[in-house]
Amino acid sequence: MHGRLVGKRVTGHYFLDEMIEGEGMHACNYLLAVDSEMEPLPGYRFASWETGYPDLNARPDLGTIRLVPWLEQTALVICDLQTEEGDVVEVAPRQVLKRQVERAAQMGLTFKFGAELEFYLFRDSYEEAAGKGYRDLVPHSNVNEDYHILQTSRDEYLIRQIRNGMDAAGVPVEFSKGEAGRGQHEINLAYAEPVEMADRLVVYKNGVKEIAALNGRAITFMAKASMTESGSSLHIHSSIWDKDGAQSKMWDQGQPEHMSETFTHSLAGLMATAREMSWMYAPYVNSYKRYQPGWWAPTAIVWDHDNRTVGYRVVGHGPGCRVECRIPGADANPYLAFAATIAGALHGLQNQLTLEPRRPGNGYEAEGVPRVPWNIVEAADEFERSQVAREALGPDVHHHLLNTARQEWARSNQVVTDWELRRNFELA
Repeated sequence: MHGRLVGKRVTGHYFLDEMIEGEGMHACNYLLAVDSEMEPLPGYRFASWETGYPDLNARPDLGTIRLVPWLEQTALVICDLQTEEGDVVEVAPRQVLKRQVERAAQMGLTFKFGAELEFYLFRDSYEEAAGKGYRDLVPHSNVNEDYHILQTSRDEYLIRQIRNGMDAAGVPVEFSKGEAGRGQHEINLAYAEPVEMADRLVVYKNGVKEIAALNGRAITFMAKASMTESGSSLHIHSSIWDKDGAQSKMWDQGQPEHMSETFTHSLAGLMATAREMSWMYAPYVNSYKRYQPGWWAPTAIVWDHDNRTVGYRVVGHGPGCRVECRIPGADANPYLAFAATIAGALHGLQNQLTLEPRRPGNGYEAEGVPRVPWNIVEAADEFERSQVAREALGPDVHHHLLNTARQEWARSNQVVTDWELRRNFELA
């Protein structure tokens, strides 16, 4: 549920002999009912101690096979999930996204997504970082390296491995750049249709960590690893096309600002559902610490042309015209974030929602506008109340995701933090 690859290593001959034509691979269904530390969580209908955590069948999607060039003689294939009885597992994140793609197709529409994903690079290894309790890590740069050529040349021994490795693994890279933090980087992936783009992102995030580990370095995609540094984002660029994906439906020379009715209605839907879908963009307690005024993460749910202080930034022209949603953090599950984006846009189209006027200027200072939830409790409450989410995702999926959000908050309340010790040990 956290957008992290899990699975098994299979010999090549067994994959060819048994998995392609057979039942695929068996795996415990608790994988869809655990937290990021693999702790089984209560409250799920799909999987629990009461159901005995039976097996799932993981069926290889042969269209996803790709070489993993940074590991010797290794290929990777992503699987779709079925129950032992052969039923599709609707709560699996990849399936959640597929259902939204199907809903769009029924309306004669396809979506395309691009992604800008940020991370921090440290000189420590993962083992050294764990030994330090993830405190006092050494950033790979001692300066803000936004667009920095000299510093990124010093980082190039690793970043080049990532760029070239991803290209060779079928994850096309557009470019890399330094970002607005010490040791922070952004690597942009070429756009694709939704499921393929989400697949690329999970392969990318896993591969980046593997390449870093092979080089004795640590990389984090936490939304906010330090309150003294910028957070890490997953900026989602989305556009809507005809059913064949050949003609953009976002640009109309005869409309004000050349934004088509498809564009304005869908953007209105994204904004109308932003608060209630926010957990699908920000799934952890930590995620909400990224939304700080003046730190490049949006707080206001407003839109404007090419304005990095707002939640929705409109960019491009002609076939490249698109919406950039700046709300998701780098910790988001891309399948769920993309599903929320499609569901919100379809809501606007189905109901012909009217787009509010754009808000130029500093979005952090905008008054009288809706705001991104400040914590996971507020986000979960909004998601629970969301009729749009319930209808778009289905009641079982909605319940499963809501429980995931609630359990993340519950787990955080079972931990004494360093902040509490500093604040209360002597002074309470």
